[in-house]
Amino acid sequence: MMSLTHIDEGGRARMVDVGDKPDTDRRATAEGMLLCAPETLAMVREDRAPKGAVLTTAELAGIMAAKRTADLIPLCHPLPLAKVVVLILPDEALPGFRVQADVRTRGATGVEMEALTAVSVACLTLFDMLKAVDRTMVIDGIRVRSKSGGRSGDWQSQ
Repeated sequence: MMSLTHIDEGGRARMVDVGDKPDTDRRATAEGMLLCAPETLAMVREDRAPKGAVLTTAELAGIMAAKRTADLIPLCHPLPLAKVVVLILPDEALPGFRVQADVRTRGATGVEMEALTAVSVACLTLFDMLKAVDRTMVIDGIRVRSKSGGRSGDWQSQ
């Protein structure tokens, strides 16, 4: 069984030392969704939401959040992100929105937390911008889809 790397021998939280790890290309993708009423989805698709450009605002919020992950989550290393793409796709089948993030860097540690943060904040922004018209919304399914780079290699969810 693996030991917890963010806990020292005395049980105290610590930031992992990545100083001796080689810089490699790192990438992570994450996804999540916001489930809503069909009428809410239609309102956004038809640009009738009271708070304006819902999808553009939420995508931008996700990008900004990825860049601030180390400020939000204790013990995360601040990373120079090379690329952050957040895409929100309306989905009639849910009904709701599928949120995806793709984050890249070159460094000594991965970007899974940045991708998860981007998706989480994009979903929260959607919720905030639509809560006045839909109290039934649910944020769900936030997870890492894939990661590449580093010592542990590539990984993809099922």
